[in-house]
Amino acid sequence: MDQQLTNYLVVGFTFALYFAIAIWSRAGSTSEFYVAGKGIHPVANGMATAADWMSAASFLSMAGMISFLGYSGSVYLMGWTGGYVLMALLLAPYLRKFGKFTVPGFVGDRFYSQGARIVAVICLLAMSITYVIGQMRGVGIAFSRFLEVDIGTGLFAGMGIVFVYAVLGGMKGITYTQIAQYVVLIFAYTVPAVFISIQLTGHPLPQTGLGATLNDGSGMYMLERLDMVLQDIGFAEYTSNASFNMLNMILLTMALMIGTAGLPHVIVRFFTVPKVRDARSSAGWALVFIALLYTTAPAVGGMAMYNFIKTFHPGEQIGQELLAVEDKPEWVETWQNTGLLEIEDKNGDGLILFFNDNNPDFAPVAAERGWEANEITKIDRDIMVLANPEIAQLPNWVIALVAAGGIAASLSTAAGLLLAISSAISHDLVKGVFKPDISDKNELWVGRIAMALAIGLAGYLGLNPPGFAAEVVALAFGLAASSLFPALMMGIFFKRMNKEGAIAGMLAGLISTLVYIFLYKGVFFIPGTNLLPDTADYWLLSIQPQSFGTIGAVINIVVALVVAKHTKPPPEHIQHMVEDIRVPKGAGEAADH
Repeated sequence: MDQQLTNYLVVGFTFALYFAIAIWSRAGSTSEFYVAGKGIHPVANGMATAADWMSAASFLSMAGMISFLGYSGSVYLMGWTGGYVLMALLLAPYLRKFGKFTVPGFVGDRFYSQGARIVAVICLLAMSITYVIGQMRGVGIAFSRFLEVDIGTGLFAGMGIVFVYAVLGGMKGITYTQIAQYVVLIFAYTVPAVFISIQLTGHPLPQTGLGATLNDGSGMYMLERLDMVLQDIGFAEYTSNASFNMLNMILLTMALMIGTAGLPHVIVRFFTVPKVRDARSSAGWALVFIALLYTTAPAVGGMAMYNFIKTFHPGEQIGQELLAVEDKPEWVETWQNTGLLEIEDKNGDGLILFFNDNNPDFAPVAAERGWEANEITKIDRDIMVLANPEIAQLPNWVIALVAAGGIAASLSTAAGLLLAISSAISHDLVKGVFKPDISDKNELWVGRIAMALAIGLAGYLGLNPPGFAAEVVALAFGLAASSLFPALMMGIFFKRMNKEGAIAGMLAGLISTLVYIFLYKGVFFIPGTNLLPDTADYWLLSIQPQSFGTIGAVINIVVALVVAKHTKPPPEHIQHMVEDIRVPKGAGEAADH
């Protein structure tokens, strides 16, 4: 059975499963559409949360970033996992106890203001639309490989799939679909990793294989050999921290952490269980399910890079033997067809040169070898996980499984984000502000129309994203960190925070972060509209756009505290309400200063 037919069978089976679940669990009420009727078991909810959490950035892009950044790429692992723990401990149980199933709903009631609710909706839309751009890019990449078409065609195919099951099923359908998607994506991620780890090191666990010796008889450790082969073609050592300076490392990690804790599409997951205790339990289960993928990602990234280099430098001595153009494997041709990998034989010698021609220190070595220019002119980092089993020459069914997993990861998070966008517009804006007497049926229709429009917008922006999936998602996390997280934290733990402070803080954090991002990434991420080059020479204090969310959060908190100090405190009943969700009632008196 050839590869494309295997792809169709495996991926087609998963689509049939998702559609069947969406039809079986079709939302019939607003409660089922928004929070699945609050009837999901904690273990099942943990699995759905993990799928919602592990997006295209986690499945496709994180290991791809680690492949090219090496040790520096661990910032994404630390930030995202640390942020989930922060959310599970500091936000989820209290928000669940409060009872509002949307973030703008909490902000509007806690800060006793429709204006605060509207600002929270704006913040949510800015973050969610940016985030879903990364998911649509992942959908396009996965579909382009699966259908063997260009990324634009793949993206439109993915949009159609998301539209059917997300718009139809709402949160109820999405939850049960995400449980199935988690099973698909975790098998798709770990099975090839196990195969490749055994192939390279003899260790069945990729986590230990990355630190083991190679079974090629050299006696060298996997990471030691990877450092060597990268240096031999002019790149930095894999285990060095060459990609981020200390400041950016700290700021990006913090932005990812607090941005994670402010993600509305994950927070809403804790309202789909019956009780507050179940919310805590499902958070723990989700962390277990997430850890299965996150502890595997460094091995996937390292082994993918090693196999990629060995494809183009097949000899024992790196740099002494190059791959002939006529001998390039089938997977290279396949990915060239998608436009995500480009090779040009610039010197016409029939060999493919792959080295770092931007490294001035390596220039004398390249000249000595007769290497003029790198001939892999484009390699999209997001393809590394999907290409990994093909590079390692694994069986066709494993390659098809990875394609299905990449699609599952992209679709699961895209659906959760689209539901967050939909509920913000239909429930928080239309019903909460403009038309409180709207019927449940009409509210449901508004939600579905809003979701359909969001899919179209995200698909359009996904055609020209401002970076790789993980980079785009990092921008979204920065927006969440600078706008929603401080408002949620101060709303729970600082009863003196009033509506004026919260509104001023959210606007200051959001606007400052958006302005900084647009300066370097383009207005609304449209290519060519950036005012400054996106390079370290032009960044303010060398702070990259992905890291600025931490600065935005500090601006948010400072502005909120200053404004709150010079305006009236919240009403006493609001302060007592804050005490009630955080500590036993009567533990403290209302603050008037």
